[in-house]
Amino acid sequence: MKRLRRWLSADSRRSCSAPLLHVRKLTSNEMKKATDRFSMIMGSDSDGALYRARFPDGLIAVVKKVKDEEQGKVTFHTEVQYLARLHHRHVVKLVGFSEGPERCLVFEHMENGSLRDWLHDPLKTPLNWRTRLQIAIDVAAALEYIYYFCDPPVYHVTINSNNVMLDNNFVAKVSNIGILDCNCSNNSDLIANHPRGKLNQRNRDTVFQFGVLILELITGQSMGDEDEPLRWIQGSGFAYSMHKMVDADLGGNYDSRELKSLLIIARLCTKADEESIISIPQILRYLQGKIDPTH
Repeated sequence: MKRLRRWLSADSRRSCSAPLLHVRKLTSNEMKKATDRFSMIMGSDSDGALYRARFPDGLIAVVKKVKDEEQGKVTFHTEVQYLARLHHRHVVKLVGFSEGPERCLVFEHMENGSLRDWLHDPLKTPLNWRTRLQIAIDVAAALEYIYYFCDPPVYHVTINSNNVMLDNNFVAKVSNIGILDCNCSNNSDLIANHPRGKLNQRNRDTVFQFGVLILELITGQSMGDEDEPLRWIQGSGFAYSMHKMVDADLGGNYDSRELKSLLIIARLCTKADEESIISIPQILRYLQGKIDPTH
């Protein structure tokens, strides 16, 4: 923790306007032209509308406006700096930002959209079993990186099928990653206001959300706390009835052993007893060891 505070103290002394490698600084006019004056709405997330952008060099990206107009310049740059540090195969990458009247974050475009679309849009071809398994592993790998390998640990993410994006090869990437308490006046406050206990609670919440996501991948159903699959997975006879809950769109094309492994993870993730919650690294290693790579 002392090392972390020293790192933050040194980081807070750096200029907020320092250049960011691989991240474009765009003007408001460039952003308006790329989004056709923010008319090309392509979806939304918890923060609002997402806009499709096409830049003169051919880059296609996704633009999200920063909502809080009262957010200070230092805080906005702090968020940009932290998001620019995220580099992982299964995390949607920040590629640019703009200041001025329209503060925006620009992210890489994911050709196949959200996982939610592919699980619930009847006009789309259903995802096969292998793709669903790999998506679960991809998301677990992203979460391990975000919560266990990022230094400092100031990131948080809500895991649901709307925040899991798919590229043209159906590789899954986690999107909509936030920074803890972005209204802090400097980088050190990010950790000072969030002791380890609160960070650990966020980890527990994420583990639960991951378990719900697995159930959605298996059943093809969107779920809340009171939905049948969540009650069923905690029942004593779930293993004997597991085939009844599998998404009918799979047409019976799945591996029973792999299904059972996924359900075990979902059961552990969604247990009410906090003492028994499995960690993200344990989830990832378990899935990597249980999934048959020869299929």
